[in-house]
Amino acid sequence: MYRSPTQRVLTRADLDRYASDALGVGIRAATELSGGGFAAVWRLDLVDGRSVVLKLGPPPETPLLRYEADVIAAEADYFRLVATHAPAVPVPTVLYHDGDLLVTTLLPGTAIEPGSAPEVRRQLGAAVAAVHTITGDRFGYPGSRSHADNWPDAFAAMIEDILADAVDWAVELPVPPDAIRAAVAAHHAILSTVDRPALLHFDLWDGNVLAVGDRLTGLVDGERYLYGDPLLDFVSPAVLRRIETEPEHPFVLGYHGGPMTVDDSTRRRLALYRLHLDLLMVVEMPSRGMTGPEHKRRDDLVRALLVEEVEALR
Repeated sequence: MYRSPTQRVLTRADLDRYASDALGVGIRAATELSGGGFAAVWRLDLVDGRSVVLKLGPPPETPLLRYEADVIAAEADYFRLVATHAPAVPVPTVLYHDGDLLVTTLLPGTAIEPGSAPEVRRQLGAAVAAVHTITGDRFGYPGSRSHADNWPDAFAAMIEDILADAVDWAVELPVPPDAIRAAVAAHHAILSTVDRPALLHFDLWDGNVLAVGDRLTGLVDGERYLYGDPLLDFVSPAVLRRIETEPEHPFVLGYHGGPMTVDDSTRRRLALYRLHLDLLMVVEMPSRGMTGPEHKRRDDLVRALLVEEVEALR
């Protein structure tokens, strides 16, 4: 299994100790869960018959991207927010949280596969629409991470953080940083039309969507949540594609109850949010240890998409 430098290696004794400290009970079996690339995530079968998920963030000395500070605490907050304000949306229940340790209930189901599960994707759209009714008191990230009183300033600050990360990690970008800044700045007025900070998941790729058959059973990994334009959550469900060219995509139909109306503002904002995700995916490569030849195809693809979005926004 691919392991990021941010993922701790845990022994059976470590897991037993964490379970005992968090829940007062030991474990009878443990299975490391794959799919993520940030935290260590394990399924623990407890001696009292329960099965839970333990997530442990990187050690404090591990270099991270700027937006990744305190994300384990953020994940606990996200699950609690959704459970309180959108209770029909299936998210794990937080059983314990302290610092970089999070223990939640284990939801049924497995992650959906690319190109599969249209009914689950429709239900996901409806679930995300419910989450988007939750409103924050500012735009951007919670805590001390990038935020502002308006969306264009918050979004610009998020982009600046990733550009600063690129410098820190010596990532050579396929387009000049100033071209990225100019693309964002040129769309200040369009971004200003977003006047409500909706709760966003941000990371809605297939691995974070659980299902049993045609039933959505879980929305997980809410650690990267922020507040902003609901359209931002339309990028990761169709990652590496343009969802506005698929007006009857199941996610869109579930969210809107019908095809999406795409105007110029929608197209440009979606392009900006793809630019943001593509930039992040390029810059995160060394922090995840994805520097070998086996990762080159992914890097080349995302770099090409970043260039395309910057050119389109011009």
